Amino acid sequence: MKKIGVLTSGGDAPGMNAAIRATVRKAIYHEMEVIGVKNGYQGLMDGNFEEMHLGSVGDIIHRGGTILFSARSEKFKTDEGQLRAVEQMKKAGIEGLIVIGGDGSFKGAQKLTEKGVPCIGVPGTIDNDIAGTDFTIGFDTSLNTIIDAVDKVRDTATSHERTYVIEVMGRDAGDLALWAGLSVGAESILIPEQKDEFSQIVDRLNRGHKRGKKHSIILLAEGVGSGFDVGKKIEEATDLETRVTVLGHIQRGGSPTGQDRVLASRLGAAAVELLLNNKGGRMVGIRNNQIVDNDINDILKMKHHINNEMFQLSKELSI
Repeated sequence: MKKIGVLTSGGDAPGMNAAIRATVRKAIYHEMEVIGVKNGYQGLMDGNFEEMHLGSVGDIIHRGGTILFSARSEKFKTDEGQLRAVEQMKKAGIEGLIVIGGDGSFKGAQKLTEKGVPCIGVPGTIDNDIAGTDFTIGFDTSLNTIIDAVDKVRDTATSHERTYVIEVMGRDAGDLALWAGLSVGAESILIPEQKDEFSQIVDRLNRGHKRGKKHSIILLAEGVGSGFDVGKKIEEATDLETRVTVLGHIQRGGSPTGQDRVLASRLGAAAVELLLNNKGGRMVGIRNNQIVDNDINDILKMKHHINNEMFQLSKELSI
């Protein structure tokens, strides 16, 4: 394989640029040409290509977002759109493709592999909701953004003796809320994977108030529901002044942490290695700090699971 492409798809995540950089430089090291695809699968269908050189990825390892941009495309989900993308790649001489994104992006990568263009998936999403890998690119940075925000909210929560509900992202996965909640000492952590009885949340808040606790922090994953609805129910049940903060898209931005830069570099390079060995339809990941790869079809059928021991620990520490 002499020429490969790389694109980012779906929601952006800090560390995507580090993965692009590793892909380009690893490929050039092995004397391969690299084509950057702008605007995800939409750009693939449109032939929005740019030849990448060493200088193309200089000074980007520390930058959030993605220099290749990202876009969602309904047309690419059709057979017609996928065939158009294959046609554009053949015209440009692209023999394999590296796709940096989440499970929706991997579905597209698998369709292209079935149509004769080997694709490798690199998990890039702040949600950490992909099976087959302990961590996804962007999760650690987003986690630290949440921790920093909650630490600031805690200052005002203490000053006014309030309860704060902090709503974080994660789609249908609770990893961000769980890890952040344990990190900041939240009284309760509400995640889709564990249905905590509302009465237990109220009991913990009341116990803390009785022993003189000046504030309380509750971490809520967006997959559970609205932070404002939960905040209203808590205030009605406890008579404690309650405020809600929705962190929103601030969680996707910012310079990636060292953890995400290293992970992205390792996964991007591993993806190139697979294409060098003429493998397609695979996803690279990390397990017990070792790089692994799995069939994308298998990954898409599997469900990501949270660490239940961590969830139990968070309850034991919030007594």
